[in-house]
Amino acid sequence: MAWRVGVDSGGTFTDVCLFEDETGELMIWKVSSTPDDPSRGITQGVADGIERVGIQASEVSYVGHGTTVATNALIQGRGVKTGLLTTGGFRDLLEIGRQKRPDLYDLQAEKPELLVERHLRFGISERVLADGTVETPLDEVSLRDAVRALKAAGVKAVAINFLYSFSHAEHEKIAARILEEEFPEAFHSLSHRIAPEFREFERLSTTVVNAYLGPVMQGYVKALSGKLSDLGIAVAPQLTQSNGGVISFDAAAEMPVRTVLSGPSTGVVAAQAVGRMTGIDNLITFDMGGTSSDVALLADGHCRVVNESVVHGYPIKAPMLDIHTVGAGGGSIAYIDSGNHLKVGPRSAGANPGPACYGLGNDEPTVTDANVVLQTQHPEYLLNGRMKIDRSLSVKAVEKLADRLGMGVLETANGILDIVTANMAKAIRVISVQRGHDPRDYALVAFGGAGPVHAVRLARELGMKRIVIPKTPGVLCALGLLMTDLRTDFSATVLHRLDDVQASTISSLYDALSEQAETWFEREKILIPARVVNRTVDCRYAGQNYEIAVALPDGPITSETLRLINDRFEQAHRQLYGFIAEGEPVQLVTYRLSASGRVEKAAFKPRPMEGEDSSSAITGKRDVWMAEAGGFTSAALYDRDLLKPANIVVGPAIIDQMDSTTVLPLGYTAKVDAYLNLIVEEK
Repeated sequence: MAWRVGVDSGGTFTDVCLFEDETGELMIWKVSSTPDDPSRGITQGVADGIERVGIQASEVSYVGHGTTVATNALIQGRGVKTGLLTTGGFRDLLEIGRQKRPDLYDLQAEKPELLVERHLRFGISERVLADGTVETPLDEVSLRDAVRALKAAGVKAVAINFLYSFSHAEHEKIAARILEEEFPEAFHSLSHRIAPEFREFERLSTTVVNAYLGPVMQGYVKALSGKLSDLGIAVAPQLTQSNGGVISFDAAAEMPVRTVLSGPSTGVVAAQAVGRMTGIDNLITFDMGGTSSDVALLADGHCRVVNESVVHGYPIKAPMLDIHTVGAGGGSIAYIDSGNHLKVGPRSAGANPGPACYGLGNDEPTVTDANVVLQTQHPEYLLNGRMKIDRSLSVKAVEKLADRLGMGVLETANGILDIVTANMAKAIRVISVQRGHDPRDYALVAFGGAGPVHAVRLARELGMKRIVIPKTPGVLCALGLLMTDLRTDFSATVLHRLDDVQASTISSLYDALSEQAETWFEREKILIPARVVNRTVDCRYAGQNYEIAVALPDGPITSETLRLINDRFEQAHRQLYGFIAEGEPVQLVTYRLSASGRVEKAAFKPRPMEGEDSSSAITGKRDVWMAEAGGFTSAALYDRDLLKPANIVVGPAIIDQMDSTTVLPLGYTAKVDAYLNLIVEEK
């Protein structure tokens, strides 16, 4: 027997999923996260899971891990002291940026903290032109002096970012060699390796973020690897990237900037699998945890990959699934602002002290407290009784807001849920309506510990008619780790006009990227049958400042391929912007190749249908406050584990399971499909 383990470490809970390849046996587990040292919570969760299924650690054949370590270090400013070596005259580019305020009309808006102080930024005499020509040779003497100054200043990491290094990388390579000679203990980050693309500020920002996070990630993966090894797990663990694929711990330590959306990306991967199971191609994912909610749109079963994003105010050029995050989770704190308005989030109570009902010292109401007050979540415990809570503490916390607002406790609790729902709906409109998609044409896949609790409220807000609740919604991100492939991405920026370029020129560019991919395949020991490559090119109209990624077909690049690129670009431009600029030349900007190594994945088999009667899964009743009923109403309680394929549950009802709770209001039904997913629809 071979067991595969997926671990997703979030801000509140660490989720563990164990899957046995031969029998399809699935076991899930949750433990509280340990923010001071996430590796402790992860190791504890894995050890508990192994003990529960009664196996030896040596029987584990795969470990996949999603983490928020890089993200949290960036958000909380817990990276290392970092230095910068850049082209002379450009050391202030990091501070100048694009000369834009974060919010055009907010005069008090603050930019994120600079990750490199000015006295640690050194301009070096060298200059490369846009075509790769060296105008000014690298001054190695001044470079050595700068490196020695950084060493004396006590920096732990150095970012190296010279102009147009993506066209001519030799100067950065020399700088790296000198750095290793003079300051070998420093982590270093080279822009031509981290982001070999144009747009100087974004490339610089990405390189600096990578250096800033590098030692943090190195320390984390070293500690976690050691603890997993001490458990007796012999396989090398893999870590999720923002693009949905996994990489080795060593690769993640070298390029932590590619892991800033590590955790949320695996939920999207798992949702794609759920879509294939249910036969629903158009999905909007809704992952609500304890700290935040992550949403993504899957059109025809695929999530768009973006190559540039802004994370906590820092531009990052790295392939990422198009996931939008909002500070709305179960632990999000409700408060009254200076205008006497009720607000929710983004500040969170986290895992410790957590919501007021945890009894760990927090007296501010959270979204979870609002649900406990309304009894949509169990008023006495969470996690099927493993975690005791106190409803009276939730009532007391919400009552403080209610008194200030002049409202009742129940109405205030419901108001908290209305506001957090509006926040989440706004996030979904960003990835749907603002990009030419109508959410009413999509099904909502709700997961995360809090997702199924709020799914119907959110779907109703957006006019969505169908909701899918996976079998294990609270640990779906951990399960997604068992469904993803090894993946990495390569790119090259060279500007061409589509109507003026030869197919052979484009082909030679992809040949060079393919050589890099082959080297990666060999290093990762990926066998030829498991190797997959996909090609895209970023296109724009000449003069535009934003590109659209267009997929290339497999096979040789011909004149027909170029015509297809033009057609696909126009189709995407029309959907995104509502028009095409006929007669305007199309420009090819950045050529991209993604390389994947397919691995064995957790696979689920359909079960025979057993009839509509779900009464055998009823465990009792509970009064639940629901707006549809105008107050408290008696709701049947169901044990999710006892529901069978084809069973139908009619609201008002509460469907409980260890990792989440599904709230089914009056007027809604849930049908269990062959894979034990719940399909929720309005009657």
